[in-house]
Formats: sequence, structure tokens, C-alpha cells
Amino acid sequence: MDKNIIDFLIKAKKETYAGKGAETASSRPNSHDLQYSEGSLKYIDTYLGESKFAGEEALWKENIPFWSMNYLGRVTGDNFSGDFLKEALLNVPEEYPFRGPLQYKDGDYSYVCNIKGDFHWFYGYEEIFFKNNKIYECAFHGGDVK
Repeated sequence: MDKNIIDFLIKAKKETYAGKGAETASSRPNSHDLQYSEGSLKYIDTYLGESKFAGEEALWKENIPFWSMNYLGRVTGDNFSGDFLKEALLNVPEEYPFRGPLQYKDGDYSYVCNIKGDFHWFYGYEEIFFKNNKIYECAFHGGDVK
């Protein structure tokens, strides 16, 4: 994949949800929408729900969609920290620009992400633990669209 696209995706993620960016107008009733654009590239993240949620991130070039990722997650225990999740997602790696790093830890919180595939076709699963107790999980999948 074009490094410029990966760099754009990572920057967009850091400027929107993970970076506590401002929401835009809802595209559907009660949806949360975040957008980032640069030149002919556009990124939109839209999700429904909070402690149980579903969403989609997608990329467009010249208003033609070319990549998408869907996700479904839920809080499963006490002490969930949305700030910790965003902190982990800010560390999205270039080799896996989908969610957060493969592993991330801060104090009593740890984030683990397992990924199969590449930018063009992938699926994965992330978890957050507080003192070794699972408190969050999210499945995701995506790739090229034509």
C-alpha cells in the first residue's frame, strides 16, 4: 500500500477519536461522526452506542471510497477507561494501521491486539485488561473496497 495513504490514515486517527477530536454532524440518528480531510483524501469514522458499540472507518480519494474497517465492541467489566483506550489507539503502528499497537501498558491497564492479514484484507481482536481482568473487547475487520 502507498505509504502516503498509511500516513494519512494514522494522522486521521490521531486527529479524530483517539486524539479527542470534535464530532461532526450525525450522519444517522444518534450516531457519533468524526472526519478528517487532507487534499483529495477523506477519512470518516462513524459509530453507534457507547458501552456497546458498532462502527465503521473508511477512506475516500476524490470522493471515491477505497478502504473500510468495521468494528464491534463492548465494555465487559468495571474500571473501563475510555482515556486509556484512546491512549492506546494513539499508538497505532504503521505496519498495522487499524487499531492500536499489538501491546500497550500503562499502570494497571494493558491493551492487547491480535491481527491477521494486511491493509488490503484483515481481521483482528483487541482487549483491555485492568489488573489482569478483562474489561473490554472489540472485533474488527476490513480492507479494500471497489
